[in-house]
This record gives sequence, C-alpha cells and structure tokens, in this order.
Amino acid sequence: MAFTTENWHYLSGQPAGTGVFKQHPEDFVVIEDLGYPLTGSGEHQFILVEKINANTAFVAEALAKFTGLPLRAVSYAGRKDKYALTRQWFGLHAPGKADFDFSTLNLEGVTVLSQTRHNKKLKTGQLKGNRFEITLRNVTQPDDVIARFKTAAEQGVPNYFGEQRFGVVREDENGQRQEGGNLILAERMAQGEVIRNRNKRSMALSALRSFLFNHHLSARIEARLFNATVPGDALMLTGSNSFFIHDGSDSTVQQRYVDKDLAPSAPLWGAGKLATSGVVAAFEQDIADHFSDAAAFLADAGLKQERRTIKIWPQNLEWHQQGDTLTFCFSLPSGCFATSVLRECINTLAPHSGQSMSESP
Repeated sequence: MAFTTENWHYLSGQPAGTGVFKQHPEDFVVIEDLGYPLTGSGEHQFILVEKINANTAFVAEALAKFTGLPLRAVSYAGRKDKYALTRQWFGLHAPGKADFDFSTLNLEGVTVLSQTRHNKKLKTGQLKGNRFEITLRNVTQPDDVIARFKTAAEQGVPNYFGEQRFGVVREDENGQRQEGGNLILAERMAQGEVIRNRNKRSMALSALRSFLFNHHLSARIEARLFNATVPGDALMLTGSNSFFIHDGSDSTVQQRYVDKDLAPSAPLWGAGKLATSGVVAAFEQDIADHFSDAAAFLADAGLKQERRTIKIWPQNLEWHQQGDTLTFCFSLPSGCFATSVLRECINTLAPHSGQSMSESP
C-alpha cells in the first residue's frame, strides 16, 4: 500500500486564504523554551545557538569537531528546521574540561549567544516548548486567516505531525505529487529493504510512526469524535505524558476537555497492547489493521505502544498586519508543529510558486 499524506482531514474545512510562507528564512523564527533554570555548575556545558539555514544535526557535528568531543557527547532537545532562524540549546558533556571558547567558531549562519553550565544532560524532548514567529506574505483574505488563528487559540487544532517529519513534499516536472523522502524510505523498509544507516533508519521509523498517528487523528475527525471524550479513551493531562482511561463514570471529563485541562490521545504505534478499551480500542485497531504491514514493522523494530494528545492549543497568540503581510506569534508544547497550526488557518504557498504547501482535504 502506497503511503500518502494528502488525505488527512481538516477540523474546520480547508482555509480560504493563501499566503507565501518562508520567502526568507527570517519569516520562520523558532525559539526554544527549556522551562527550567540552569544551575551554573556541573560537567555539562549548555550553549544557546542562533542558526540560520543550518540543520540541527549539522551544527551538532560541527560543534563536536570544534571542541574535539565525540558526537555522542553533543546533545540537543529537538531538531529544528533548516530554512528558518532558530535559537536552540546544545549540551556538551565535557567533564573536567574548562569552558570552551567559541569566539573563533567560524560556521556560516551560526552564532553562539550564551554559555552556561548545568548538572544534567540535555536530553531529547527535555523542553517545555517553542515560541514561533511566522511571517506570511501576499496574504489573501487576511480577515479569515486572523479569525482562524483566533479560533485555533480558543478551540485548539489537530496535533498532526507536520510535513517536516515526512520530508519535503514536492511536485515533479509533470505536476505529480512526490511524497517526502523519509516516508518513501519508510515504505521501502516496511516492504523489506534493509537500511543500515542508523540516522536514516531512525528518521524513517519516526516518519512511519507519525504517519500512522496522523491517520488515527484524521479518522477521529472524520467520525466527528475529535471534540468528544468517549468511554475507553486514554485521556492525557495537558502538559504531561500521563494519561488515564475514561471509564464513563466521571461526568466532568468533557468539560475538562473544553477547559484545556486534558484531551483524548491516539496511539504512537509499537509492540504491546493498546492502552484504550472498548469501542475506542476497536476503532484504533481497525485503523492499524488497514496498515497492517506498517504496524507490524514498527512493532518488530522494537518500538513500544505510546500515546500522543490529539489536540493542541496555541498559547500567547499575537498578530500584526501590514498590508498583505501577516505576522503571528504563538507558543506550543515540545514536539508540536507550528505548520500544523498554519494548516488549519491558511493555505501556504511556496516562494515564487503558485503551488500550495498545505495538504488537501
């Protein structure tokens, strides 16, 4: 079965407005929020790096080379877009070493903004969230776009994995849609091809798992269950990975969902039993059975069943309009995609192109 990302449902229908996204790298600003204070002492050196047109893995490799540390001693909380201006933290595990002097670091598009010691390693996902500043140009129907952003902040949006997870979606010279490279690689792996490069294999597995999650979420929208709590749901507490099973006895859970205190979750597929029960478990299993080869491959790869909330609420929304240019600022929890918020609010166009970067309904 061919994998495609073009059929996932919108919550409020496809937006009417369009706008150019990422005409310049500075049109997409991402700032990490660690969410905790650094101790100022310890064997880990945390550096805040501003980068533009540089991907996270490349910067980590360059830092390892500059400091003489093994690559495994350089860590980060999450990957950030290459074609963007981002400020993110890197952790350097260098016990017994003095603070590194980065004044001679000559890496195009990369600047070390600050350096602080900490007593613990910077781990993947160890991040409160990210603050985004997104500039959209040549916007049509700006009033509709602004209204949709307001609705997104008030009522939430589907917590889809964004297009970055699957690789860039392009059109070939014949106008045919070409899926992202990570998803194509995942499809080949599920069909039996052996990928020995650890990084490529990891990214393909992540893309495949995200693909199944997005299908679960889309199916829930299609079934008109996205804004509802259902007995058997695994309800996830906002700001936490903790969840509990809704047995139907607590009449307050639906209001708590409205109040943004909790939300239903969908599976991140892997080995083991689904956490949900009853009709919800049957609903989720039916979707996995539709992609049985992919589900089996993820389980065989050693991944375990996990959960991810189906809804996110952009926080601290601000916007500014200047003619047909709109700038939006908002915060999201760690692991959530600003492009998934954009998808509900505007059809984004690639620079110098009339082709939409948003998924079709």
